[in-house]
Amino acid sequence: ADLDVLLKKGLTPVRAEQLMSWKLDEKELIILDTRHADTFTEGFIPDSIFIGLEGRFAEWGGTILPFDTDILLVTEPGKEEESLIRLTRVGFERIIGYLEGGFEAWRKAGGPIDLVINIEPDELAMDIPFDDHLVVVDVRKPAEFEEGHVEDAVNLPLDKMRDPVSMANLEETDNLYVHCGGGYRSVIATSLMKRQGFHNVRNILGGMEKIKGTDVPLILM
Repeated sequence: ADLDVLLKKGLTPVRAEQLMSWKLDEKELIILDTRHADTFTEGFIPDSIFIGLEGRFAEWGGTILPFDTDILLVTEPGKEEESLIRLTRVGFERIIGYLEGGFEAWRKAGGPIDLVINIEPDELAMDIPFDDHLVVVDVRKPAEFEEGHVEDAVNLPLDKMRDPVSMANLEETDNLYVHCGGGYRSVIATSLMKRQGFHNVRNILGGMEKIKGTDVPLILM
């Protein structure tokens, strides 16, 4: 499609009250949050998918998101056009607008809010011996996992998580501790897990890079 047409449509402001009036559980719509990972975990619109501009944004967008579903953007103020253009470059044409005023407008309007608990690797080390329901989910690529991983961790590569079936072996009673290599991919993964109804989810800050410097038991190849 013509870029000017896509920009005009994608830069349509949607007020928080208008978004609240939509029956999101009945409407086929993806709310895509492109803010920084640290900001996203502190509060977001329930069922949003996080893919932050600070990482490999367009690449993960093309991997995770469907091309045949409407998308509404939630961005840092002033980042609406950048988010839109980077998505159109990889073929997204169904971006219907952005949340006017961003997440703060949603918060001020009294919209429901979800969050992701962030923990340091040291907290994981302390929890492992005492939590029979603790499951470490490593969302790195299989090759990264094979080079070294947390003992008894489950490898669930992020690029497979577009399909909800990939999470079929996870239980609602599991306490899921999610990590990647450095901390970006794991936040995408936690947003997808939340969207599928897994709410006992924790994001391990710094990923494997920080885990290696703690007492967390590792299997190293």
